[in-house]
Amino acid sequence: MSEDVVRAAFPELEVIEDDDLRAGVASAWATAIEENDIDDLTEVPWLPPTQRALGLENERLVSHVRDITACAVALAETLLERREVTLSVDTVVAGALIHDVSKLAEFDGMAETPVYNLLGHPYYGVYVVAAVDLPVELAHIVLSHTSRTPVEPATIEAELIRRADEVAAAAIRSQATDDLRTV
Repeated sequence: MSEDVVRAAFPELEVIEDDDLRAGVASAWATAIEENDIDDLTEVPWLPPTQRALGLENERLVSHVRDITACAVALAETLLERREVTLSVDTVVAGALIHDVSKLAEFDGMAETPVYNLLGHPYYGVYVVAAVDLPVELAHIVLSHTSRTPVEPATIEAELIRRADEVAAAAIRSQATDDLRTV
């Protein structure tokens, strides 16, 4: 049942050509949904502390993840067209879709959980990726997409996800200010 919810929330899953990778990403979200008793994936907030600070309570995680996926794919397609670069679009899509799965354990509605306060973002996500036997490259994307860890992106796919996440988060923050340097 949870995998149907995931597929409905993230139609971008169908872009992943590798059947096992597509199924693994859906399984990772389903695992996190079940482990964290999520009733409605589409109602999970994006980033409660930031949302509260900026008065943006209506931002949702699913929309953010979909924004990042679209941005990362656009960047990947541009590089493939303009540069002699080797990258996997499947890895970009899968990494973008899975990068914030940790937030299902980090927040309970708009409240921070011990996972967020004691472990921080995105360590639970690395656990979920490993639990469903997704490739280590996806665990690396999850771990390196944020400045909250000391791990820097080692692959072009991981770098694309990190940059897409930064831009998508800036787009959300821009709703609260005319000057992104202030938030």
